[in-house]
Amino acid sequence: QVQLVESGGGLVQPGGSLRLSCAASEILFKINALDWYRQAPGKERDLVASITRYGNTNYPDSVKGRFTISRDIAKNTVYLQMNRLKPEDTAVYFCKATYGSVDYWGQGTQVTVSS
Repeated sequence: QVQLVESGGGLVQPGGSLRLSCAASEILFKINALDWYRQAPGKERDLVASITRYGNTNYPDSVKGRFTISRDIAKNTVYLQMNRLKPEDTAVYFCKATYGSVDYWGQGTQVTVSS
């Protein structure tokens, strides 16, 4: 089993930046992939970034060029750097780990982009 703890959310003005963290209880090389998802009120949970155990990354067009996923192997932590934030980025952001054939989710962290 993998425990995930997100942090770093908050209130930011449009155009600003935030960095989210996801601390995993398992070493990252044992996890097939770590993803960041977000869910706005009344909407589905959408993928915003992913990184495989080999370090390959992937982003949807909606965040490409603005969001960057990275990892610190020594800290078992994955980060989501979010730049040039827009009001439509407002959502609860979740970390997901695929470990074997099982998906594990964190509790989420709220990101609000508003002036």
